[in-house]
Amino acid sequence: QVQLEESGGGLVQAGGSLRLSCAASGGTFATMGWFRQPPGKERELIAVFRWSGGTTIYANSVKGRFTISRDNAKNIAYLEMSSLKPEDTAVYHCAVSPYVWYPRSPSEYIYWGQGTQVTVSS
Repeated sequence: QVQLEESGGGLVQAGGSLRLSCAASGGTFATMGWFRQPPGKERELIAVFRWSGGTTIYANSVKGRFTISRDNAKNIAYLEMSSLKPEDTAVYHCAVSPYVWYPRSPSEYIYWGQGTQVTVSS
């Protein structure tokens, strides 16, 4: 069983930056996805990558502003967010999947972090 612990959310002004962390332990997985869920809306996949390395796929809504990085030695993934907008306000989750084909649906992810709130003020 994989445990995911997220941290780094908070309140930031529009145009600012935040870095979220997702520490993974307890098992193996093929891919990690970052999702967000704005208030009253569906969960959205914003980035997905293979844990073994390679291309990261970003949603158009965050492309060019958000970047995934990793510390392989510590099994931590980071979501670097810049040029934040009020519409980025959401609960952000990391999740992991056993599938290697860049899964897009939340149902393809088995383990989830608890979520961290990001609020961007205008």
